[in-house]
Amino acid sequence: MKHKFLAGLVAVAIAAGGALTITFALTSNRQPKDEAYPYHSARFTEFVNDSFRNGSGGDAKDFYRWMEKSYKEFCTKHSCRPTLSLTQLLRVKRTELAGIRDVHKKTLAEIDFATWLHKLVRITIPKFSLDRGFEFRNVVMYGERQCFLQSVLISGMLQEAGVRSGVEMVYMSISGEVSNNGHAITLVKLPNGSDIIVDASDPEPFARHQGLFVKMSDYRYVNPEYDGKTAYILSYKGASNGRRFSTASVKTLGIDFLRSQFYYYRGERVPGALLSAKPTQSGLSAAQKYFEASVRACPQNPLSVYMLGRVYLAQGQRAKALRTLLRANKLYANARWVPPGANEYLELAKHG
Repeated sequence: MKHKFLAGLVAVAIAAGGALTITFALTSNRQPKDEAYPYHSARFTEFVNDSFRNGSGGDAKDFYRWMEKSYKEFCTKHSCRPTLSLTQLLRVKRTELAGIRDVHKKTLAEIDFATWLHKLVRITIPKFSLDRGFEFRNVVMYGERQCFLQSVLISGMLQEAGVRSGVEMVYMSISGEVSNNGHAITLVKLPNGSDIIVDASDPEPFARHQGLFVKMSDYRYVNPEYDGKTAYILSYKGASNGRRFSTASVKTLGIDFLRSQFYYYRGERVPGALLSAKPTQSGLSAAQKYFEASVRACPQNPLSVYMLGRVYLAQGQRAKALRTLLRANKLYANARWVPPGANEYLELAKHG
């Protein structure tokens, strides 16, 4: 597949003969097991089935059928291989990429494919919805997506094609705006040792977000260091102390965190819960159950622990709120950054 690569990225990052200016040795492209959920695999299918279980009827087969139909429609207008199903295409692409031995050619081929997947997801799932787009069942029902779902989907398809990738949360945007893990992206671990961010919330495929929540030996907040004005990440710096980390030391978020984050969004978007102008007891109770499920799935997910503490506080369960918010602040501190609001709600739990 031949597609336009970011013009500025090509101009800066490709030297004569197609070689990247970045000089890394070929790195292992093997996906760590705890970060692996290739498209149509048992793990990916479980994410999809879990979404349908939290709705009314249907299962992963409905999602895969919908994707195949949408892919065929996409192929009538855009460059692809219409004789292959989407799943077949991903497996053929795996063989093609595995056969490329030159590090620069392999890196550019993976970038080219990531560009195509970015386009595929944005066109086949055209609507963006914060309220419903995190559920795979709503892809089928409404053609809706949201930052987390699209990132899991793109990384799953990349993994099925043999490209090492995964999901990270964003705490500092392209413009430097800070949030409490308020956005999600796909991080691609390229063969040349650099990383690159794919963000289907943006019309351009590659983004330069300024701060990420990642998995290393533990969870950390880090700031990517880019190669000039390109989207290539050469290294990372710790959010609190500026300590430099190699791209090899930064992992993507594992299965337990992703499962936790799906339940987090279910709790966040419950009608009548914390985001409502007038929260209700039934809404808060439903959100509590989702946040508790999120924390069970990944007790180290600081956002889920924090929001669970806030629900307890809104319900008047001050002792539980205090314990939970203290735990959330400790998780944030261990990750080397405490977001705005965390201390505020902790003080409310302490003093009312």
